[in-house]
Amino acid sequence: MNRTVFALPARSDYRSQAGLAVTRSVQHFTGGDALDNLIDLLDHRPGVVLSSGTTVPGRYESFDLGFADPPLRLVSTGEKFALTALNARGEVLLAFLADTLQEPCAVIDKVAARQIDGHIVRGEAPVDEEQRTRRASMMSLVRALVAAFGSPDDPMLGLFGAFAYDLVFQFEDLKQKRAREADQRDIVLYVPDRLLAYDRATGRGVHLAYEFSWNSRSTEGLSHDTPDSVYAKTARQGFADHAPGEYQATVDVARAAFARGDLFEAVPGQLFAEPCERSPAEVFQRLCRINPSPYGALMNLGDGEFLVAASPEMFVRSDGRRIETCPISGTIARGVDAIGDAEQIRQLLNSEKDEFELNMCTDVDRNDKARVCVPGTIKVLARRQIETYSKLFHTVDHVEGMLRPGFDALDAFLTHAWAVTVTGAPKLWAMQFVEDHERSSRRWYAGAIGCVNFDGSINTGLTIRTIRMKDGLAEVRVGATLLFDSDPVAEEKECQTKAAALFQALRGDPPKRLSALAPDASGSGKKVLLIDHDDSFVHMLADYFRQVGAQVTVVRYIHALPMLAKNDYDLLVLSPGPGRPEDFKIKATIDAGLQKNMPIFGVCLGVQAMGEYFGGHLGQLAQPAHGRPSRVQVHGGRLMRGLPNEIVIGRYHSLYVEQDSMPEVLAVTAATEDGIAMVIEHKTLPVGGVQFHPESLMSLGGEVGLRIVENAFRLGLPAN
Repeated sequence: MNRTVFALPARSDYRSQAGLAVTRSVQHFTGGDALDNLIDLLDHRPGVVLSSGTTVPGRYESFDLGFADPPLRLVSTGEKFALTALNARGEVLLAFLADTLQEPCAVIDKVAARQIDGHIVRGEAPVDEEQRTRRASMMSLVRALVAAFGSPDDPMLGLFGAFAYDLVFQFEDLKQKRAREADQRDIVLYVPDRLLAYDRATGRGVHLAYEFSWNSRSTEGLSHDTPDSVYAKTARQGFADHAPGEYQATVDVARAAFARGDLFEAVPGQLFAEPCERSPAEVFQRLCRINPSPYGALMNLGDGEFLVAASPEMFVRSDGRRIETCPISGTIARGVDAIGDAEQIRQLLNSEKDEFELNMCTDVDRNDKARVCVPGTIKVLARRQIETYSKLFHTVDHVEGMLRPGFDALDAFLTHAWAVTVTGAPKLWAMQFVEDHERSSRRWYAGAIGCVNFDGSINTGLTIRTIRMKDGLAEVRVGATLLFDSDPVAEEKECQTKAAALFQALRGDPPKRLSALAPDASGSGKKVLLIDHDDSFVHMLADYFRQVGAQVTVVRYIHALPMLAKNDYDLLVLSPGPGRPEDFKIKATIDAGLQKNMPIFGVCLGVQAMGEYFGGHLGQLAQPAHGRPSRVQVHGGRLMRGLPNEIVIGRYHSLYVEQDSMPEVLAVTAATEDGIAMVIEHKTLPVGGVQFHPESLMSLGGEVGLRIVENAFRLGLPAN
């Protein structure tokens, strides 16, 4: 997106390269209502909203740009195209193009007031591969339109819309293996005459309005209204283009090709479709909330067809000299919480398969640039960076190059078509593999969405995580990057994971709790006395008890005996702390609690005091476990009720109750792999504790710590 819009003067007049007179006026506004109104309007009027909901320094900024009721539309299917005026204002632009389009590869078949029909003449592929991006194709017509409207005086105006995957068949000699659907289109691009730009970070926005003049004709005073294009909510049956196991079979076929050396990687996809009663605008707004992404989009493409995108991947961005791409390869589901996220990130970064995937993707991407870039300018700016989305983590590289003289942003676009991350490598053979083995045509999937600006710049996202909506059905296509060591079951699961956020937006599923281990508030209404032994974590521990419904009183250890004497409590909690139990006279505190037949729960220092109280001895670790996570084996008991057999917890201690001296009356219900007692419970009394910190962030995984705090109230119940 282009933030220079906020510095544009209130009014500008200029002429395009082919002589079109343009007047631009700028009006500033604040607040997001104008953007919301535009999104709602796209439910029934043609137009586009491009939405970046992600901020990544040096790469993405949150920004929205869009319009409705554009005057002119380009549609192409195969070798045929139509330039259509969608209102009277578009007739002025159409007259301008009828007089000025001089692209040799384009043949004008028919000119009318509201439409120019034509076709392209595909030439032979050039002998010089560096010139392949200039092979005659529908993109040659796009280049001619950019030249006709071109001007360095406007960074915002351009062609906005979508480029379909099948465009690759126009400049590469690949063989189509299946018939395409009758309603499939390869290009839908609009020329707008009004633009709305909005910066979410500051709440500032700009309306840009354009008037055009050609010869004696002007758009001044003409209506902006265009014909309706509405998503028809007809009753349709959902479907999938792969039966169970078929995608796994494709993985096996690909692995055989890898073994032969025919392919290094491949990215076959599968298609899912569901009936959808929600409107495209509603799905888009939900998707922006659920899964904000750098290349979000809502596109009303006309003829009742809509695209709703939450694409995480840049396709090609260029200012006319510099090319940028951000290949994504390497995917893992997010954890249930921050600790789970950290573990998933660790696994992703340590995954050789995911590293190899991205290696190949970036090597192919650098090769794509080498066809049109100055030698020595292709650089990897960022390597295997983590990007975070609602349900996934990805590893991403950031690559740049500088265009050689004689090449432009559209050459940059074409040399990357289509991205290795959605095709494979070697790219030509991988694209043929995709065509040979996928069960349905890709349509818009794996193509590009975005804008080709008339100042020579381009900003496009890869068309993935995109919902196609038409005739009551919402279609989602996803793929997985396959290598020789791919597991067929895992690759099919990855496809399902990628589709999850999109289906949630479609179905309107309510947000789910992050964990199935949420506490049942068994401490509700109960009174807890928490003794503070000069500890740094006592108030977080108190917070946990309050989370499960308890009323908590925290006092320093010097007040423990008077508080126990004067008041009744449902649970006595002995906090962690420095030093040894005798430094805080904890034996007397335990005596007082037991005399009142109170359940007692000890944490770290507290459980060490319990061990000594009943006759055990404290040992000292050879290496202190301060701020260290550990895996603990669970053997039952009241405090560990309902927890898995193995959990991860956080430790801050040097002292511990030695197993060899463990009193007969105490049972060890959880321990580390090297035999350090982590959970101790009295066999007959309501006394027990943990040698770790349940309130630590290291114990957050699966809400283990919170569940242990909840279980502390079970100490007053009979052991199972």
